[in-house]
Amino acid sequence: MSSTAPEDGFVAVIGMAGRFPGAADVDALWANLCAARESLTPLPELAPPDQPDYVPAYGIIDRAADFDAPFFDYPPQSALVIDPQQRVLLEVAHEALDRAGYGNADRPLTGVFVGGASTRYGERLRALGDGLPFVDDWQISHGNDLDFLSGRLAYKLGLHGPAVSVQTACSTSLVAVHVAVQALLAGDCDIALAGGTTVLATPPRTRHTPGGVLSPDGHCRAFDASAAGTVNASGAGVVVLRPLADALAAGDHIHAVVRGSAVNNDGRDKIGFTAPSLTGQTAAVLAAHSVAGVGADEIGYVEAHGTGTILGDPIEVAALTQAFRRTTDRRGYCRIGSVKTNIGHTDAAAGVTGLIKAVLAVEHGVLPASLHFREPNPVIDFADSPFQVNAATVPWPESGGRPRIAAVNSLGIGGTNAHAVVAEPPRREPTASSRSHVLLPVSAKTASAADAAVGRLAGFLTEHPAVAPADVSWTLRAGRTHHAHRRFVVARRTGEAAAASSAGPVRAGAAHHDDRPVIFLYAGQGGQHVGMAAELYAQEPVFRRRLDEVAELAASPLGADLRHVLFAEGDDAAAASARLADIAVAQPAVFAVQYALTGLLGSWGLTPDAVTGHSLGAYAAACAAGILTLPDAVRLVAERGRLLGSVPAGAMAAVRLPYADVAGLLPPGLSVGAVNGPEQCTVSGPADGVRRFVEEQNRRGVKTQLLRISTAGHSPLTEPILPAYADFLRELPLHKPEIPFLSDTTGDWSEPSAVTSVSYWTEHLRRPVRFDAVLSRLFGAPESMLVDLGPGRALSSLARQHPGRNADQPIVALTPHPTEEAADAATLLTGVGQVWAAGGRIDLRALHDDERRRRVPLPTYPFERTRLLAGEDDGTGTHPAPTPAPPRRAEDAHAPRPTVLEAVLDAFGGALGLPDVEPEDNFFDLGGDSLIATKVAAWARARFAATVSVADIIRSGDAGRLARLIEERVAAGAEEEEARP
Repeated sequence: MSSTAPEDGFVAVIGMAGRFPGAADVDALWANLCAARESLTPLPELAPPDQPDYVPAYGIIDRAADFDAPFFDYPPQSALVIDPQQRVLLEVAHEALDRAGYGNADRPLTGVFVGGASTRYGERLRALGDGLPFVDDWQISHGNDLDFLSGRLAYKLGLHGPAVSVQTACSTSLVAVHVAVQALLAGDCDIALAGGTTVLATPPRTRHTPGGVLSPDGHCRAFDASAAGTVNASGAGVVVLRPLADALAAGDHIHAVVRGSAVNNDGRDKIGFTAPSLTGQTAAVLAAHSVAGVGADEIGYVEAHGTGTILGDPIEVAALTQAFRRTTDRRGYCRIGSVKTNIGHTDAAAGVTGLIKAVLAVEHGVLPASLHFREPNPVIDFADSPFQVNAATVPWPESGGRPRIAAVNSLGIGGTNAHAVVAEPPRREPTASSRSHVLLPVSAKTASAADAAVGRLAGFLTEHPAVAPADVSWTLRAGRTHHAHRRFVVARRTGEAAAASSAGPVRAGAAHHDDRPVIFLYAGQGGQHVGMAAELYAQEPVFRRRLDEVAELAASPLGADLRHVLFAEGDDAAAASARLADIAVAQPAVFAVQYALTGLLGSWGLTPDAVTGHSLGAYAAACAAGILTLPDAVRLVAERGRLLGSVPAGAMAAVRLPYADVAGLLPPGLSVGAVNGPEQCTVSGPADGVRRFVEEQNRRGVKTQLLRISTAGHSPLTEPILPAYADFLRELPLHKPEIPFLSDTTGDWSEPSAVTSVSYWTEHLRRPVRFDAVLSRLFGAPESMLVDLGPGRALSSLARQHPGRNADQPIVALTPHPTEEAADAATLLTGVGQVWAAGGRIDLRALHDDERRRRVPLPTYPFERTRLLAGEDDGTGTHPAPTPAPPRRAEDAHAPRPTVLEAVLDAFGGALGLPDVEPEDNFFDLGGDSLIATKVAAWARARFAATVSVADIIRSGDAGRLARLIEERVAAGAEEEEARP
């Protein structure tokens, strides 16, 4: 773990997430706070009959019992048994990692430090008894006991650092933050999640005790003369922490900096166990300030514990005043407030909720209002204190260029006090990118969630037009898990990306495995043009280096620099275009672009599993396969172009007819140079003869078109140059291919010995191209993906038109057609996105990894929640889970006894909470685990009086095989019984 002196001991807040009353996330909470909005719900219907003046209230989380069980690989029954507060915290922790840009599995070593509250949900489950088949007390315990809270997060999120559950009552979550900070500074982990949760699925029934904790009127009036108690609430919050130096180096978004924190306990220095202590609280504040290295007069805001209780508020302000007076005698300069006036007291989540508010305040320079403050509590001496209650939302007062600093206080019943100091994040220069376009990939576990994720991203980009598109791209590529259902957009500017995301072109794909075989297709001559790949040459260093290699190797045999031809501009473009029409220059130019693009893709992790080429393209394929080294490939291609340029003037034309028909139409001197499809052939021969043939066929209504090739390749005109070509080949070493090589001469996979012979490459120059056969062979393996490296889209077009194509087989083009106005970079990134969306092996993190980027807090995963609440009795008619009917009882003499398979299907459904289980459904794919398997095995032993173990269930896998195994063992047991004397 690195750190530098100015940041030594400081910890950055790089991500935050939460669910709060009236706010589904942190952004909504901040909007509510700034709008001075109260989010407490009066519940007069829950008032005790003997307390008609009491107004119960509660801070309710919307859909608190809802959970996306399939996302976390839980079957409904298992999810139902987990306390809703633990389920909510699991989702919130996932969101926090997403917001921090570390939602991917290969994040740095990450710890988790969290705590929760007692909700008594386990009692609710135990009361159901036999209503929950296959659920025992041990399963209820590990789904509800707070000991397992941190471990569940570590297991489900793949966190390998310390997993520590923290319990200190109301101060739990700020203590968890303190423990996380210490773990980071000690090097126990590189990143830490810290926070807490208190979630009740339904509001509790309460009574009011005069002078007690609960408010009589349903409002929390912290520090006010009319304060009479707090209002309880549900809530969950998590912050993601990282040492500041590491966060700066990694380009993390930094919301604020934790400069220091401290935790202590009151001990016996108070009148009772539940009472607060002036000296204990004062000591915690002083210790935190000392660790943070700040004086009290540097702190502009205190987010207080502020419960609005008669005893608590005065002692808290007195302790804060006593601590501040050690370093300042200023009065009324520091604002104080309490988030509990907005959302209530979230118990174990209260500390982190206050921290989140303070972090947002220093980040945005706004002090949200503390509600219901009219006149000060007369027991609190505000006039002689450093504090004034921040009763209205105001900008943070100007601090003379010093960073904004806030403090957070959290006090637990039982005396554990926590205090933290947070500061404004360091200012950093905005990032810049040399790329013209960005790839924005989005994914989810279901198609509907993927579409929802696109909508969320579009909304974010619309609301934040100034965000750097390259930073958004980096965050999505490097900071998110890439699920099976994928969507992507390629865009130039943020506004363009937002428009594309909301109205198309959003491209979609499904990648159930990230190992789909990739076949590279290399086109022949014909798609070359001045400016070809100029944008890639300007923007992509790897592409530029690779093309420079070829240009330097080709300079001697060509007597020219390919770069001056390919990238000519202005008055030089016409002359360059004429040179590029010369086959001696065109062929090395095409090869150079193909070689450079292959290298660029390789730097992004996209390498071919096999290669093939069309005519000239076979040489780039051979180089990619390792048959030819680069220097030898460049020499050979240059010589091929020189020799072809020496034959009599020729031409080639495309004809939309089957091979047999074309062969019957050919006049003397012309031949078929390529068979590209069942009704797509190329005719080759002397230029005049080809032109006459084209005119004649067009008069006959046969679509025939001259190609941009000035040589009659793969025709008898090439025969005079074959001996010289063979002699040249004999000087070059030819190596066995390192990956499969599909020959466009034979239309089949080549034996290694074939492509290392001089005769193969000599015949390749003369014999017709059999690309129709190549495509037929490729479409015989529909699991593969065809990637056309161009130039142009000729080969991908031929592939899409081929009748043997499987409609689901991906075909990707990486370069634009010469007549298209599409940018090179946009076309390439679109192709890369298609490869990713279809499950090709590609490292999206490696795209543009030469640039220094920053992570951006982006919208999180759109969970698709369903209600899962045991024993509901609220009259809504909803049910805890889609639990199937229990197995029929043997004692029902009038009902036919179910078959073994029927009973096993019922057992699987009952154990997993699934209504429909098929015989071939795998138990573990449905969400089963070893614990549930143990219960099913015990059921089977009791039900059938047969030996059935957990290992039997694991080996059987599905209900059908398990039923057959049980039948066999029952039968074997019966035979043994009969055999006994």
